[in-house]
Amino acid sequence: MNAFQTAVKFFQDSGLFIYPSILIMALGLAIAIERFVFLQRARSQNRKLWAQVLPLLQGGRFKEVYGLASNSDAAIGKIVSNGLSRLQSASRREDIDAAMEEGMMEIVPRLEKRTHYIATFANVITLVGLLGTIIGLIKGFTAVAQVNPAEKAELLSASISIAMNNTAFALMVAIPFLLIHAFLQARTSEIVDGLEAAKISFLNLVQRVKAEAAPSSR
Repeated sequence: MNAFQTAVKFFQDSGLFIYPSILIMALGLAIAIERFVFLQRARSQNRKLWAQVLPLLQGGRFKEVYGLASNSDAAIGKIVSNGLSRLQSASRREDIDAAMEEGMMEIVPRLEKRTHYIATFANVITLVGLLGTIIGLIKGFTAVAQVNPAEKAELLSASISIAMNNTAFALMVAIPFLLIHAFLQARTSEIVDGLEAAKISFLNLVQRVKAEAAPSSR
């Protein structure tokens, strides 16, 4: 018997409760793949845009920076464009920081969106698998009570083996889901920390450029 036939027999022997578990697994995988792709793209876009705007910020070319940031889909573009928009009407660091923080409050929920469902699915599929095992054991013991004593041991052993398939499958899915959830959370935190670092760098550069421009304007 090859691996495919073994897997098919495993699912056939698991009863009806394996189907909700498969559905949960499919939903969790879909969310995990979508979040991974989204976070990878966000990370790449942020790094690319920051590499473009940093030399312009250092040179005080704020209009060019605003043009790049406002036309970009990158998360960091939203923060930088908010800061530059506020810079036109306010010069205090606190005011610019508040405007950029508004952008952060809009961006962070997008980065964290749906990730928590993966941990929830890991818990739910474990409970569904346990329920399938309990229902399978109940059916097994009920069937054993109606057969000859000579057949009880063999039938009970087979029933327990089938019932345990639900818990085994649930754990095989739940454990990777928890690891995936931890990975996505770490990746999200990394992106948020990068945005915070870019925000501080932006504020420091703006303050330095303004300080350097002040003596020349006198």
